[in-house]
Amino acid sequence: MTRRAAWPGDGSDPSRAGKEPSPQDPAERARAICLRLLTGTPRTRKQLADALRKREIPDDVAEEVLARFEDVGLIDDAAFAGAWVESRHHGRGLARRALARELRTKGVDPGLVQEAVGQLDSEREEATARELVERKLRSTRGLDRNRRLRRLAGMLARKGYPEGMALRVVRRALEEEGESTDGLEEGY
Repeated sequence: MTRRAAWPGDGSDPSRAGKEPSPQDPAERARAICLRLLTGTPRTRKQLADALRKREIPDDVAEEVLARFEDVGLIDDAAFAGAWVESRHHGRGLARRALARELRTKGVDPGLVQEAVGQLDSEREEATARELVERKLRSTRGLDRNRRLRRLAGMLARKGYPEGMALRVVRRALEEEGESTDGLEEGY
């Protein structure tokens, strides 16, 4: 009779103990799932809780494991939110409103969301809006003024910038380029 290969974590191979969770031990499975998910990228507590629920880890076990991960600093929603705001604002040019929406969908507590997006002041947000418009301005040359204004302001709106700021930034950029903004559609 051939001996079956040892299955990791099932106790048949003591040298591999702890490498893979036993299917019978939900706490070990929960820890392994969380560690695997946290290996690639930081996650919020809610994201991990959802993943554990999806894999049918009992709620009490999931809560215990998640609490322990928070205690040792592997889950830190405040740090996650701060890093998310910095990364997405710098990398994608997203405004506070869009960043807050993204963090809420990831399950970050509203107080932590406000604290994180509070890192961005209006001046920094407007400077980023100006940079975004400057990059996009060239691709709108040749279009009529109203269409350019709508395209550029629309781009900023999709990134979460307030309408007033978007219009102010776009009008200033068009004026600096030498294009008159007189006669542009009202509301734009």
